Amino acid sequence: MRLRIREIAHARPRFGYLRIHVMLRREGWTVNKKRVYRWYRLEGLQIRMRVRRRKHMCLHRGPVPKAQRTHERWSMDFVHDQLFNGRTFRVLTVVDQFSRQTPLLEARFCFSGHDVAAALDRAIERAGTPASITVDHGTEFTSKALEEWAYRRGVKLDFIHPGKPTENGHIESFNGRLRDECLNVTQFTSIEDAGRQIEAWRIDYNAHRPHSSLGHLTPIEYAQKRQEQRTSEGADL
Repeated sequence: MRLRIREIAHARPRFGYLRIHVMLRREGWTVNKKRVYRWYRLEGLQIRMRVRRRKHMCLHRGPVPKAQRTHERWSMDFVHDQLFNGRTFRVLTVVDQFSRQTPLLEARFCFSGHDVAAALDRAIERAGTPASITVDHGTEFTSKALEEWAYRRGVKLDFIHPGKPTENGHIESFNGRLRDECLNVTQFTSIEDAGRQIEAWRIDYNAHRPHSSLGHLTPIEYAQKRQEQRTSEGADL
C-alpha cells in the first residue's frame, strides 16, 4: 500500500493525501485517512508549492533518488565574485551529481538564457549529454531560451522548490569549495584572467583533487573505476 501511495503521488503531482485516500478506496484498499496521511508524510510527498507553468515543477516528489551513473543528473547554479577593480562578475557552475566532475565553469559579467544554453552546448561537446539538470528558479534558468534548448537536446530541467536550496545540495557544496579554494584566494585583474584561472582550477579539481566522499579518488578516477566495474559486471553476465 505504501508503494501504491507513492505511485499515485508521482502519477498525479497535485493530489494531496485526501485525494490519494479516495483513489485507494476506489481501488479496493481498506485503509483509513490517518494511516494514509502517516505514510504520505513518511514518504515526504507533501505538496510544497503551486506552480503556474508545468516546466517550473520539480521532476520528483519526496526524496530525490541518488544518481547511479555519470551524466544521469547535473546540478547548475551561479556564484558571484569581483575583479581587482571591484567590478562584479558571475560564474556559471555545473557539477555531475554522480562523479562530482565539473564539466563547466564559465565567468561572465552577465548571463542571459541564450548565454547559459550556449555554455551548456560547449560542455556537452566536451563531456556528454545529461539526462536532467537540477536548477533553481533564477530568471536565466526559467527563460524560454533555456526551455527551448532543453527540448532540443532532450534534457529535463528539474526545478527545486522555492526556498529549498538543500534540494540542490551537490551544487551548493561544490560552490563552497570553488569559493574557498579558488575565488577567495585569487586576485582577478580582468574577466579574461578570471576565466583562465577558474578553468585551470576546474581541470585540477577534476583530475588531481581527491574527494573524501569518493573514497579519496579524484572525480575522473571515480568515474573511470565505476565504468570499469560496470564493464566487468556486464562481461560476467
